[in-house]
Amino acid sequence: MVHSLARSEGIGEKMSSDLSGMKLFAGNSHKELGQKVADYLGIELSGLTSTRFSDGEIRLMVEVSSRGNDVFIIQPTCAPVNDSLMELLIMLDAFRRASARRLTVVMPYYGYARQDKKIKPREPVTARLVADLIGTAGAHRVVCVDLHAEQIQGFFDLPVDHLYGGPILGRYFQGEGFAEMDDVVVVSPDVAGVPRARSLAEMLKAPIAIIAKRRPEPNKVDIVEIIGDVEGKRCIMIDDMIDTGGSIIMGAEQLMKRGATEVMCCCTHPVFSGNAAQRLQDSVVSKVVTMDTIPLGSEKQFPKLTVLPSAPLLGEAIRRIHLNESISSLFNDWR
Repeated sequence: MVHSLARSEGIGEKMSSDLSGMKLFAGNSHKELGQKVADYLGIELSGLTSTRFSDGEIRLMVEVSSRGNDVFIIQPTCAPVNDSLMELLIMLDAFRRASARRLTVVMPYYGYARQDKKIKPREPVTARLVADLIGTAGAHRVVCVDLHAEQIQGFFDLPVDHLYGGPILGRYFQGEGFAEMDDVVVVSPDVAGVPRARSLAEMLKAPIAIIAKRRPEPNKVDIVEIIGDVEGKRCIMIDDMIDTGGSIIMGAEQLMKRGATEVMCCCTHPVFSGNAAQRLQDSVVSKVVTMDTIPLGSEKQFPKLTVLPSAPLLGEAIRRIHLNESISSLFNDWR
């Protein structure tokens, strides 16, 4: 189910501002989101065509002049990740050579973000590599939503605006009546996600619990312990993304075994790899709430799913960047 909720401080109410000199483009990875952002801003989505040569190489054509313009490119580097990333780099090169005044990359989802540090010898740090590629290709600024690791901002040698989807998720649950309820607890699916869970808990005036886990290998998880009282509670698990769904499903099962009466989950990025959608539908999780930072085809839709719009958040950030206004004030209720 697609939900129209977009309430936030300064979000959802179009403001009459001079957006002349701005051009908005969207790559192939999420053109629908690009159009929604353009609609929010009240401007046209500028023409750009990305096709393939016979050997599979990307062929790009920018259909309007961008000389001297403040150009924003919307391109989440989601699946197919390598194609989306390469297309983004080619777009940046094209606009740089077309004499755009400033190039801002709007990446609602940052691919390769999970490889943000070396855990074993001879491993790459691909989150840093992607940042270097984007900077070298010509970007002047980057906008991301809920990076997997906060330190990725420091991988760039250019300004990064880090937006948070948590307030939108929080206001959804407030609207559903979960605020200030004695039987609600917010759960972090791992220790690293505690700050995110704490911020949601503060919005809902609820306590938090933490699932301590370890990963013996990628996409595999072992639950070690649950810290906090979940017996007789309705649990809301929050994470930055859901990929295979393994962590969420296993965590929900353990919460139910500890006496929870219901487990809901929410995230910003619905990666939903493989058969994750079906696994979530068949699991003990009663509801999955996410945002449309990644396109959700019909194969990733399921009855328990609620999708919240990200276009008002992205559109407002773009408007404020163009007009040199504050971004941080969008998140006064999210600490």
